[in-house]
Amino acid sequence: MLSATRLFTSDPGTGAHDATRRRLLAQLGAGALVSSPLASALAADDTYDQESTLKAVTDFFGSTTEGLANVVEKAFREQGRPNAYIRGEEVSAAVTVGVRYGEGELVTKSGRMSKVYWADPSIGLDLGANASKVFVLVYKLPGVDAIYKRYPGVDGSLYYVGGAGINYQRLDGVTLAPIRLGVGLRTGASVGYVHYRREKSLNPI
Repeated sequence: MLSATRLFTSDPGTGAHDATRRRLLAQLGAGALVSSPLASALAADDTYDQESTLKAVTDFFGSTTEGLANVVEKAFREQGRPNAYIRGEEVSAAVTVGVRYGEGELVTKSGRMSKVYWADPSIGLDLGANASKVFVLVYKLPGVDAIYKRYPGVDGSLYYVGGAGINYQRLDGVTLAPIRLGVGLRTGASVGYVHYRREKSLNPI
């Protein structure tokens, strides 16, 4: 028969064992949450899906083309779901060496908005100047302030189909994917980076 002393006195190692067990259970629970449909739904809620993105792009350009659908599909296939975008306009001019200036509005899925300006030196073959719209998909942006940097272009990323074009710029895990249509597709190419700023500047560097 067990004595009352033995029944109500705990093993000296029991407390540590219970603490370890609780810690392991908490870790397993966290792992289950990360891989659960709920976690996936929460992550998706912070990003734009392909259907709504294509609608936003076509509404912005004012036209629906197979080319636009193709470049948006390509971006989603290669980069996933964006968590922000920039709607803007840019003016560029080049004879041999020129510059492209732009301004627009950054919109995040969380609802934050911020004005953004950009400029990049370019090498082109076109004469005169042109003005055009640009819609930039933004991936893995940790916060609004992270957009204000100099983003290098990704070599070989330029893709053109059906009157629409897209290329990638990348820095510190953030990817930008500018989409241009029609007159916005210059024969010129970026020298290698685009500088995004809080304020307008004529200096492309």
